[in-house]
Amino acid sequence: MTPELFSRFWPVFSAIIQAEETYAFDSGLTEQQAFDLWCTLPAETYAALADGVVLGTYYIKANASGPGAHVSNCGYMVADAARGKGVAKALCQHSKQRALALGFKAMQFNAVVSSNTVAVALWQKLGFEVIGRVPKAYRHKQLGFVDTLVMYQWLAE
Repeated sequence: MTPELFSRFWPVFSAIIQAEETYAFDSGLTEQQAFDLWCTLPAETYAALADGVVLGTYYIKANASGPGAHVSNCGYMVADAARGKGVAKALCQHSKQRALALGFKAMQFNAVVSSNTVAVALWQKLGFEVIGRVPKAYRHKQLGFVDTLVMYQWLAE
C-alpha cells in the first residue's frame, strides 16, 4: 500500500472508522494519522486493486514482542462496493501466506466485534477459532456495548 493508494482508499477507511461498527479507531483520525497507523507501524500493508480501484486492504504485524513475536496480527478493510465478492477472503488467504513467509507461526485477531457476523463467519470458515470473548468491550454506534472476540489460528505445520 503506497501513500497514493492509501489516499484513494481514505474515503472508505474514514467511513468505516466513523461508522464505529467494526474498528476501535478514533473516528477523528486524520488521513496522515490513519496512514501511519495502517501502513507505517505494521510490518507490511497490502491493497487489493481492480482497474485501479482499491477494493480492500490489510496490514500484518507481530501481535506481541519477544517470546510472543511468532504470532501475527492483521486488520482488514473492504470497500462497500466490493463486499460479498471474495475480497476479504482473498486478503485473509494472502495474509496467511505472508505471515508464514515473514516467519510467523500463528495469527490472532484480538478484538473482532461480535456483531460483525459476516466477518466472524468468514474467519471461522478460513480456520480461525474463537478462543475468547470480552464482554461489552466495544461501544457500537448503533447497538451500544457489544462483545469482542479473540480469534486464533495456528499456521505452521
